[in-house]
Amino acid sequence: MLLLNKKDIQRIFTMQDAVEADKQAFRIYSEGGSVVPLRVNIGAPNYEGQTLFMPGYVEKLNSMGVKIVSVFPHNIEKGIPSVPATMALIDGTSGEVCCILDGTYLTQLRTGAAAGAATDLLARADAQIGALIGTGGQAIAQLEAMLTVRKLTEVRIYGTNLERTQSFVARMNEEFANFGTLLRAVETSEEAIANADIITAVTTSRQPVFDGRLVKAGAHINGVGSYLPNMQELDEFILHRADKIYFDSQEAVLAESGDFIIPLAKGTITPDKFTGEIGRVISNILPGRETPEEITLFKTVGIAVQDVVTAHQIYQRALQYDIGQKFSFEES
Repeated sequence: MLLLNKKDIQRIFTMQDAVEADKQAFRIYSEGGSVVPLRVNIGAPNYEGQTLFMPGYVEKLNSMGVKIVSVFPHNIEKGIPSVPATMALIDGTSGEVCCILDGTYLTQLRTGAAAGAATDLLARADAQIGALIGTGGQAIAQLEAMLTVRKLTEVRIYGTNLERTQSFVARMNEEFANFGTLLRAVETSEEAIANADIITAVTTSRQPVFDGRLVKAGAHINGVGSYLPNMQELDEFILHRADKIYFDSQEAVLAESGDFIIPLAKGTITPDKFTGEIGRVISNILPGRETPEEITLFKTVGIAVQDVVTAHQIYQRALQYDIGQKFSFEES
C-alpha cells in the first residue's frame, strides 16, 4: 500500500483540484452513485471530544474507504490539530487497502473545498468582501477555498480570542500573499459580516456566532462547523432570510446538525424552506442563484463520498508521479 503524508498531498493536489473533486463527489452522491451510511459517532465526554467513523463506496470509481476522524476542540490549546484523522482507501476490485492518507489534511482540504464548491456555484461573481468566523484547525482551508474561487479585495476574520485571531491573520497574510487580498482581524462578528458578500462560519459553537439580520442582500453563507444536534452556529434569522438553502446531504444535515435540528424541533422553520442538495445544482436539476439580491445558504456536515473521491484522485496522482512511501505487511 501507499502512505501519503500532508507534504506528499500538497505536492500533487491543489485547492482548486479539491474543489473540483468535491463537485464530482456531490454530483455522484445526489445521483445515487455512492453508498454512504450515516457515520458512527462515539463521544469522549471527559475531553468534550468525539470520534467519527465514516465509510463510503463509489462504484463508478471502483473505490471505497473509511475515515477515522476525531474532533477534540481543546487540542488547539495543546498546539495539536483539533480534528486529527486517518483515511484508509480501499481498492474496490479486491477489497485491499491500497493507500493510507493523512486524514487530518484530507479533512481540512475537502471540507474547505466543500464550501469552496458551494461558493463557486452560488456566490455572486462580483463578490468583493469575505468574512471568516472561526480560526481553528479548519479555518486555513476555508480561507484558501474562499480566496481560490473568488477574487476578493478583503476578508475579515473573527475568532473568540482576539490575540489568537491576530496571530492567525498574520500567518495567513504571509501564506496567502499571492492572492493579493487584504486579510484583517476584527473584534466582533458584526464587523466581520458588515456588507460581506461571502460569510463562512466554521466553529464548534453551541450558540449562533453572527446576527442573521445583519447579512446583506445578495450574500452567500457557508455553515461548516455545526455537526452535532446541540451545536448551532447559524441563527434562525438567517434561515428565514435565506432565499435558497442547500445541503451536501439533506439526510445527514437533518440527522446531525443543530443548525437545523433545533429550529425544526421548535417549529420556527419547516422543511418546505429547503431547496435541496448542492449535487442537484451541479447536475442542473435544481437552480442555483437566480438574482443578484438572493441570499443563498449552504450547510455541510461532511459525507464520506467526499473523502473517497478526493482520496482516490490523490492516490491516482501519487501513482502517476511516484509520490509517497510504499509499505506492505508481508515479510520481504
